Amino acid sequence: MDKNIQKYLALIKTVEYGSFTKAAEMLNYSQSGISRMINDLESEWRITLLERDRSGVRLTSEGLKVLPYAKSVCNEYEKLQSQIDELHGLQSGIIRIGTFSSVATHWLPNIIKAFQKEYPNIDYELLLGDYTEIESWILEGRVDCGFLRLPTQTKLDTTFLEEDKLLVILPENHSLAGCDRFPVKALGEDPFMLLEKGAKAEISEIFERCNVTPKVHFTTWDDYAIMSMVESGLGISILPELILKRIPYRIVVKELEFPAYRKIGLAMKDKNSTSLAVKRFLDYLQYRTITEKS
Repeated sequence: MDKNIQKYLALIKTVEYGSFTKAAEMLNYSQSGISRMINDLESEWRITLLERDRSGVRLTSEGLKVLPYAKSVCNEYEKLQSQIDELHGLQSGIIRIGTFSSVATHWLPNIIKAFQKEYPNIDYELLLGDYTEIESWILEGRVDCGFLRLPTQTKLDTTFLEEDKLLVILPENHSLAGCDRFPVKALGEDPFMLLEKGAKAEISEIFERCNVTPKVHFTTWDDYAIMSMVESGLGISILPELILKRIPYRIVVKELEFPAYRKIGLAMKDKNSTSLAVKRFLDYLQYRTITEKS
């Protein structure tokens, strides 16, 4: 990689992570190497880019002005590399993926393992967040693509992958633990542990559609915290089926009397201008989805 591009990346990652150490881990450099590259930029440009103190690093006013241009140069460099890859066939690259916990835990390990058989030199960076964060990362260019609940923002290119059933979870001693399907009206009778993954909450939509008011006692975006609370008898909840695979908690899982789902898809800013590695990754996901359903 061009030395100047390396320096620009060192600056960008240091700002993103707020730390020389984390940027070094991400870029496979030593901490001193990252610091030296940024010092070189400051010397070459004769400005101070970062303020350094015990809490970390942050951009100076001069740094704020030049950072967008450094990002633009790096983005154009990635497009150049992508074009070269297309001319020679995909040999290497990196895919930056935004994802939420259930996909990261139960989909991505097998997906990446299979994809690596065909493209062994592709590297991956995974960022874990909620729906709103992942949308922002895609639009900002922080990630190349992201798993999201659909529908999402119209400015994103999306590909539907799968429906994920939403299921009720109960303590083992709950009075309805033996029922065939959990009655929707009963959702408002117990303390409720609400899973919220950003601004878009499919579980809240169930309550609105069924005209039920839950007794929300606890709200979090952590699926496993919800399961632990329910296991302890603090209430009930609704979680996606995907996260309920291989669970380590003693809880009862029930279908709703009126089945509900969330639609999961892969989103990106622009399918046409994305890297060859990301295009091949999307192709593989679509192929995998079709073959599993057939």
